Order: sequence, then C-alpha cells, then structure tokens
Amino acid sequence: MLENMNEKCAVVGIYGHKEASKLAYFSLHALQHRGQEAAGISSSDGLKLHTIKDRGLVMKVFDEHKLTTLSGASAIGHTRYSTAGDDSILDAQPVFARYDLGEMAIVHNGNLTNAEEVRNALIKKGAIFQTFMDTENLIHLIAKSEKEKLTDRIIDAVKKIEGAFSLVFLSRTKMFAMRDRFGFRPLSLGRLPNGGYIVASETCAFDLVSAEYIRDVEPGELLIFEEGKEPISIKVFEPTPKHCIFEYVYFARPDSKVFGQSVYQTRKNMGKELAHIQPVEADIVIPVPDGGVPAAIGYAQESGIPYELGIMRNHYIGRTFIEPTQEMRDLKVKMKLSPMTDIIKGKKVIVIDDSIVRGTTSRRIVKMLKEAGAAEVHMRISSPPTTDPCFYGVDTPNKDKLIAANMSVDEICKFIEADSLAYLDEAGLLRSVHAEDDKYCTACFTGKYIV
Repeated sequence: MLENMNEKCAVVGIYGHKEASKLAYFSLHALQHRGQEAAGISSSDGLKLHTIKDRGLVMKVFDEHKLTTLSGASAIGHTRYSTAGDDSILDAQPVFARYDLGEMAIVHNGNLTNAEEVRNALIKKGAIFQTFMDTENLIHLIAKSEKEKLTDRIIDAVKKIEGAFSLVFLSRTKMFAMRDRFGFRPLSLGRLPNGGYIVASETCAFDLVSAEYIRDVEPGELLIFEEGKEPISIKVFEPTPKHCIFEYVYFARPDSKVFGQSVYQTRKNMGKELAHIQPVEADIVIPVPDGGVPAAIGYAQESGIPYELGIMRNHYIGRTFIEPTQEMRDLKVKMKLSPMTDIIKGKKVIVIDDSIVRGTTSRRIVKMLKEAGAAEVHMRISSPPTTDPCFYGVDTPNKDKLIAANMSVDEICKFIEADSLAYLDEAGLLRSVHAEDDKYCTACFTGKYIV
C-alpha cells in the first residue's frame, strides 16, 4: 500500500540507565517506520532537562556529539508523522516547557478529538501557544492546574482531553507513561538489562536494546517511574479497550508484539482467512512488499499455491520530487517496485496487499504485472474495504478520496484493471486477531466511531 494511510507517531521512554539518551536513540531507530518527518529526545540529569529535535530521520537529527549533550539517566523520544498540526520544527516533539513546578517534556502518539475546543478555552484564559499540535494543550492544562503535585496535575489534565493518546512525560526526577481509556494506540513496558525501564510504542524497540517485555501499559493506566522504586500504577480511567486494528493490518513492524499479540502471526492469520473465504485458481501467490508479505505467506500455506517474491522493492528511494503527470506517477511506482519477469510471465498471479486506499497504486501494480507478462492478475486484500477516515492518530484521506467509500468492489476491480478483486471481511479479520470480545476499533472499515 504505497498510497498509504500515513503512519502515526512513535514514543519511547527510558528510565534508570546512565546512557538513557543513547538507548532512546536506538529505540527510535527501531520505530522509524512510524514517522519520518521529525525526531526528538529530551533527557534529564536530575537538575534540568536537555532537548534536541529537528525535522528529518533519526539518523539525520542526532550524532554522537549531540547525544553526549543529552545527559542523564532518563530520556523520552519521539518520531513524528503529522496527524494534527503543521510540518514546522516547532511541531516536532518532545514538547518542552518551564512552569511553576520546574521543567517538563511530553511525547504523544495519537490524536485528541476535542483539541480545538480545549485550545480555544485555554486561549481565552490567556494561554499563548507556540505550535499547532494538540499535544501542547497538555502543557497548558498541567501548568494551569491548581493541584500541588505533578502526578495530580497530569491526572487532572488527561481527564480534560478526549481521543487517542499514548503519552510519556518527563520531569527532572520522574517519568510518567499514560494510555487513554480505550488503548487506541499501543504502549508497552519492558525491563532493561541493568534494572531500568523502557516504555515504547512497539516491542521491536525492546529487542534492539536487549530489554525484556513485561506487559502492555493498560488502557486508562498511569505508570510513575521514580528512582529506587518499582513503577507505581494508578488506574485513572476504567478501561474500555478499543485497540486500533490497523496496527495489525499495516502500521506495526512484523517483529513487534502489540496489544499482546505477534504482529507477524496475526498477518499470517489474515492471509489464511483470506485464502479460505476468497479462493481463486492461480499458479503463484506474490506479495506487494513489504506490507503484504506475511499475509501472502499465510495465503499460500492455506491454499497450497506456491509463494514467490514476484515483486522486488527498492528501499532506498525516499521522498522524491515527482512531476504531476501520469507518466511520472507510473515511473515513481517503478522506482519503488520492480516485477520479477521470469517468475510472473505466463502465470496466473494472486497479488496480496494489506489494503487499498485511493486505488491508484494498485492500478499501477496490476498494469506493471501485466506488462511483465502475467496471464491473469487477481488482487486479494488482507483487510476489509477502507471506507472511513480515522480521527484517532492516523493521517487518512477524506472520505471522498477513499475509493471503497465511493465504489463497489466490482467497480474498484474495473478501476484497477484486475481480473478479480476480493477483500477479507470484518469477521475474518477479527478471527485473525483472536478477538473474543468487542475490544478493537474498526471505524476505518465500519464508520462506527468510538469517540
């Protein structure tokens, strides 16, 4: 899905390690897939906070010298894809502020659905905003709270916001991690080899720094990290789990565990379910890399049709300036994806992808495969049709740009010029993630919004 719904953001927190900022840096590398627009780290040496952030990839923003200036045994970090706000350096995170209790930094993954309402109320009370981010609301809410202790101010602040949030706060001596009552966005807790702690959006960050996964931060839970103590847990909200199911479909890295389950295995399950309910006679099964790979493996295993890497992806393209002509748009796809002609020529091909958003890239992939000599191209999508935008931290197109909101499956099939097209249904998707109860948000497929 190259014309994708853009990734959200990633957060990480390190507490109780003498090289906290370096561990945050390596963790952000593992989480780079969740945001490529900006990166930042704040650290605390116990006396003051140090912050570096800028636009660009983690490796571009930081070097050895910069990391040595981020001293201290605690640090929080962020990689950004703008879901609410602008693309300026001011809108990079962490958000840092000085206030009456000292200094504080915040990182946020998600989207606050009442952000404008809260912001306008704060402005009327004299607040001066420096960014367009909904995250900055929290700084003002905490600073203006009448509670005496920071823990109470954080609780006071999060009770005034709505929507999706996985938050990590850093003060001079403590770190706090918090999830909204629905647990829309993932956040996991791990133990570092030296006995310190890590929280991160995905567990793939744990593997890189040799951390042991303990558990997920629970929906509605606030964790407090303080020197010499085990993390303190406070239930701020009664949990009502509604996890973002698209984390399994597309966003999370396959080697992560989110919401307590292996992403790779759930995607394989989706492929198996798809083969069971949407079979088709063909010679080979191929994925659209990289998102379609696990589901294609599952489809091939369930159907008995051979799995092949029929499309190769160039991972070194990055963002390029492309003239807005059809010829240049087709060239952009060819720069990223190349057909394996010897494998495809003369074959009936099943192509597995994780989703179709606008349909334009799927159309170009079908065209590319037929030009490479495919006898038939059958598209199979390992999720239901994406019919509605997300308001909980995903940068989705408006509904009028979502092809499944405006065309039937047969019409989409004709548009992308495939020989057939079929999707996994919602029931099959829920079976794939072993959803025994109604604990997932599927609004992007159903339009049934939680908030």
